[in-house]
Parts: sequence; C-alpha cells; structure tokens
Amino acid sequence: MTIIPLPAFRDNYIWLMHDGRHALVVDPGDAQPVIDHLEREQLQLAAILITHHHADHVGGLRSLLAHAPVPVFGPAHEDIDGVDHRLVEGDRVHIAPMNLDFDVLDIPAHTAGHIAFVTPDGAARVLFCGDTLFSAGCGRLFEGSPSQLASSLAKLAALPDDTQVYCTHEYTLSNLAFAHAAEPHNPARDAYAARCKALRAANQPTLPSTIGLEKAINPFLRSEQPGIHDAIAAHHGTRPANALECLTALRAWKDNF
Repeated sequence: MTIIPLPAFRDNYIWLMHDGRHALVVDPGDAQPVIDHLEREQLQLAAILITHHHADHVGGLRSLLAHAPVPVFGPAHEDIDGVDHRLVEGDRVHIAPMNLDFDVLDIPAHTAGHIAFVTPDGAARVLFCGDTLFSAGCGRLFEGSPSQLASSLAKLAALPDDTQVYCTHEYTLSNLAFAHAAEPHNPARDAYAARCKALRAANQPTLPSTIGLEKAINPFLRSEQPGIHDAIAAHHGTRPANALECLTALRAWKDNF
C-alpha cells in the first residue's frame, strides 16, 4: 500500500491510500484534489473514511460521492450527511477491493464523537487520527473536556511505537515552537525540529510521525514530565498537582500561544 498526502486549503492533508488500482481517502474536505489525483493515476475509489464532522474534513464528501458512489465510514455519534456506515470503538471496517481492514477507536475531545482508524496488528500499522493528535501537538477542545483528551491521547499512546501517525494538518513547526516553550530541555525534540524545518524548507510534509516519536517529543503525551510541570509553574504561577492538571494547563497555554 502507498499513502500520499493531497494538500487542501491552507494546511490540510487529505490522505489517499492505494494499492495501484483501488484507493481510499481520509477526511476529504475538498473533492477536487482527490478527483484530480484519481483520474491522473487511473485509480478507482473504493471507500471514504471520516474521523469527525468539521467542514474541512467533510466538505468535499457530496461532490466526491457524485463522482464515485462508494461506502463512507464515519463516527456514529456525529451527524454527518453522506456517512452510511456509522462506527464506534470495537467495530472493524473491511475495504473489500483492497483487502484492507481498520479497527475503530473512539477518541473524543476535539469533537464529541471523533474516531480514529488503525490497521490491525501487522508489519506496518497505520493510524488515521484526524485532529485529536498532531505531531508535537493535539487538537483544540471544541466539544470535549480535558479528561476526555487525556483518555483519548492515552489510548493512542498505547499503540505500538512503530505505528505510523497520519494526522490531517501540517501544524508541526508551530507545534514544535510551543513544545520548546513547554519543555525547554528535550534533545530528541530539538533534533526532530531541525529535521522538520529542513523538510518544510524543501516543501515536503513532516508527516507521518510515529507513536514512539510522539511519546518522546510531544508535550501533550508527556504531561507527567517534571520539566513540563516546571515550565507551567513558571508560565502560570501555579504548579500542576498531577498529569491531568498539567495537560489542562498545556492546552489552555497552547490556545493562546
């Protein structure tokens, strides 16, 4: 399988996964980049995966279905026009033309019904996590709570370290700037930042990341680290009492960074 990013809007990625004949797309906020690529590469669309209801993730759904009426898999707890397979954690998606399976995880926080798709145990595990987890960051809490965010991030962090993380925005450099403020002393993060700056200078995506890398550099997956507690105490004037208070303070700090 090959996975490529189709840039959309200012910083979105629509992920397209294909086997040379059939393709699936994840969170098509805009139909035209998908249609153009399918036609150029002579690929047949087999399915659409939706992680949550925001317009920059579903805005192209209707036009794409008019071009190719295929199954659309999305969250059961969000009202999304065009989704005909409504999913909750524990469900498994089978894409028959590609002989491909995904397990569904409930990861609310960014939105109330947000889900993720992860391939089952295998040599190359792939995670499509929408806007809940970003490289070096996480999504804003538009509908969920800090405790939901903590639970959802812990669920993702429990995946194998080599899981490939395909989030849907190119936010990495701005997230890394905040990560430096939140945890000033992290050599692994600094090395990753240098690599990402070089990629962006060459107009290349910083994604995918991996779960193992994110656990090493992403402050939102490191809310138990004393250095992050120190930074929050210096910024807010109050030291977090525990990891949840730390995560809550991090998210509030990032919202205004």
